[in-house]
Amino acid sequence: MKKFLFDLFPVILFFAIFKWGQGNPADAHALLSHYLSGFMASGAVQESHAPILLATAVAILATFGQIGYMLLRRKKIDAMLWLSLVIITVFGGATIYFNNPTFIKWKPTILYWCFGAGLLVSQFLFQKNLIKTMLGAQITLPEPVWFKVNLSWAAFFAVMGFVNLAVAFAFGLSESAWVNFKLFGFTALMIIFVVGQSMFLSKYIKETP
Repeated sequence: MKKFLFDLFPVILFFAIFKWGQGNPADAHALLSHYLSGFMASGAVQESHAPILLATAVAILATFGQIGYMLLRRKKIDAMLWLSLVIITVFGGATIYFNNPTFIKWKPTILYWCFGAGLLVSQFLFQKNLIKTMLGAQITLPEPVWFKVNLSWAAFFAVMGFVNLAVAFAFGLSESAWVNFKLFGFTALMIIFVVGQSMFLSKYIKETP
């Protein structure tokens, strides 16, 4: 649970700052104008974009903070966290620089698709099942089942990427609706999938004497 909240920390901050910016647009605009206008191509901040730009900047800082915390604690940093840092820095930075929220809306899709691609490339190119690597000490499964589990996670990440694009661009929803779904919708989908996987794998879990 602690790791889940730790991983979700930038998303929670993104949501909180966005909502604060919506309720305080003048303050959000003032903060952006003071601290970020120099990082923007136009040199000016549109007030309508202030909440999501401020939330994006805070999420980037939060992800760097996660890396710094892990380094200070001398703990191993997961490859997924490094990947998340790169993607949010690139797409979040583009959002701020071009004053265009489109880039940050693509960020979850790119991240999920990278996760899914990593699972498939490791499986088919290097014959390494990453899900088995993470869970093999707790669960004993036949190799064909490990293969199916790995593919199911890859498929889940692919679907999550498409769902994000649909919510962000296809349904004509507001920016606020996308931000709400980014936290609550994706978290709910992840929990449902993990519970379903746990139920499927429960008969394979080793019992502690």
